Amino acid sequence: MEKYEVPTGHICITDGDHGKLEFLSIGDYGKEKNIKADFLGLKDEINGVPNCDIMPLSKKWVITISTQYGCSMNCKFCDVPKVGRGVNATVYDLYAQIMSAIQLHPEIKFTERLNIHYARMGEPTFNKNVLTNARNLKSELFSYLGNSLIHPVLSTMLPKNNPELSDYLWEWAKIKNIDFNGDAGLQFSINSTSDKQRNHMFSGGACSLSEVSRLGKRLPIPKGRKYTLNFALADYYKVDARKLADLFDTRYFIVKITPLHATTACEKNNIKTTGGYDKYTPYQKAEDELKKFGFDVLVFIPSKEEDESRITCGNAILADKQRGNDEV
Repeated sequence: MEKYEVPTGHICITDGDHGKLEFLSIGDYGKEKNIKADFLGLKDEINGVPNCDIMPLSKKWVITISTQYGCSMNCKFCDVPKVGRGVNATVYDLYAQIMSAIQLHPEIKFTERLNIHYARMGEPTFNKNVLTNARNLKSELFSYLGNSLIHPVLSTMLPKNNPELSDYLWEWAKIKNIDFNGDAGLQFSINSTSDKQRNHMFSGGACSLSEVSRLGKRLPIPKGRKYTLNFALADYYKVDARKLADLFDTRYFIVKITPLHATTACEKNNIKTTGGYDKYTPYQKAEDELKKFGFDVLVFIPSKEEDESRITCGNAILADKQRGNDEV
């Protein structure tokens, strides 16, 4: 295993059954420092997130794993497709990434919250092994972390060429509601309410917004945290709050807003969020409009150091290695 230290933890590369896989083991600054969410009582505007001490891992620990070797979605903002096409990680691969991350910190025997994010490399809804892995997390990790709260999160671009997408999302919702009693997350990557913009950013590979709405309406009522509509906002991306409220029931969906992360692909395609790490301004209008139409809105901002260290979504240091650049 290769291990690269970053401001909040480590990026790791390990050998899987079919090649190299990349995963993260990181901490968090704390929601008071990087989240604005009026519905949670976090009402301070976020004007820059300082690179400060992280919370103890015994309070919160985030492990982000790859569900595929590379990715075939070819999103314009993401570096992962440069690693190669999306070949599914095996059940062993998924378990091994999590265990390798846990073994980085054998001193941690219990954590108040362990987030397992299926979001490093790949589109997870193509890989049914993710469902198996998530269902078994509590039993697999008990001997290492006891009764720690385990919170798995699935993030999807909603590929239109996945004929089993609806069934997959239904199975994940059952895992959320039943296996984890609501302590699990489901996040849809939306980014824009313009289908023209979405078609461009996802290279024609994602469902239309109306189809995403139909998929959402087929899901059971969420237990615990609502389902999430994620908007990684670039300067020109549209957020039509009225259209979104017409398509998604605000009783069952919240909106999460982040900057569009500064990946190599974003730089190449001139996609950016001006002032996204320094000021609240890029998010204020969208947040206000969405709240006006009944949505709970969560604004999450990483620090510049986190983004520059390549731990945010859309990044893969394996993509650099593919180009012969071993510097991280």
